[in-house]
Amino acid sequence: MSNRAFPVIIVLGLLLLLASTSLFTVNQAELALRTEFGAIVQADYDPGLHGKWPWDQVVKFDKRIMSQTYAGETFLTNDNRGLVVDFYIKWRVKDASHYFKATGGSEDIASRRLSEIVKDGIKSVVAERTLEQIVSSERAAVTKEMYTAASQNVAALGADLVDVRVQSISLPDEVSTRVYESMKQNFAKIATRLRAEGQSASLRIRASAEREQTEILANAERDALRVRGEGDAEATGIYAKAYSKNPEFYSFYRSLQAYDHSLGKDGDLLVVTPDGEFFKYLKDPDKRPGTK
Repeated sequence: MSNRAFPVIIVLGLLLLLASTSLFTVNQAELALRTEFGAIVQADYDPGLHGKWPWDQVVKFDKRIMSQTYAGETFLTNDNRGLVVDFYIKWRVKDASHYFKATGGSEDIASRRLSEIVKDGIKSVVAERTLEQIVSSERAAVTKEMYTAASQNVAALGADLVDVRVQSISLPDEVSTRVYESMKQNFAKIATRLRAEGQSASLRIRASAEREQTEILANAERDALRVRGEGDAEATGIYAKAYSKNPEFYSFYRSLQAYDHSLGKDGDLLVVTPDGEFFKYLKDPDKRPGTK
């Protein structure tokens, strides 16, 4: 290696060292701020390559949603009964400057402070209700109140509370049996009341349906009788008009209908006098319609 190349190598090394201490990158999943001797200089960096003074420090935070679970936390209800609650929270860093000032950039410190804030929110919600109200009320409504109570205080940490969920609610062993029996009795009373209301509604609906059915059938029968009467009257008029044109043929035709319905059937027995009007046309075939 020549003596001329040695200074060039030193200069290149110094340039590389200066670049490594004066440049930094921020990716899409990060928030970053720059401090100078402990004081925050800038905290609104976009993703990409940025420059700084060699003596400045760059602190980066994960801006993705983080989750933490807390189990076995005990809270007292309005009637001084203990509840063992398992819950989890989801949060993310929203303001890098406030987050750094409040937690020093430590995720553990942030997690502890968040848990205390959320516990206070749960405690205030649980303390306003009795045990029966907590168990029987809609979980979504309780969760909404917990979230509302905690989200305002979390904002002071420079974080955004994404979600708070109660995973399970249990009772200490010494009170669980007594509480469950009390709840069973209350639910039995509610079931009895609802069953009685249902039976009353059922009887009322059946009575209304039967009354409506009776009215419909009566109206239908009335209309049917009216239509049948009108039809019979019209048919009688037509028959009378037709038969009045030839009464003898009408008498002959009715006699043939009587013979058809009375004679020639197996097992029938007919007893009449030979000189009766029934055999008028059988005794004297010449007495046909139109003859005298």
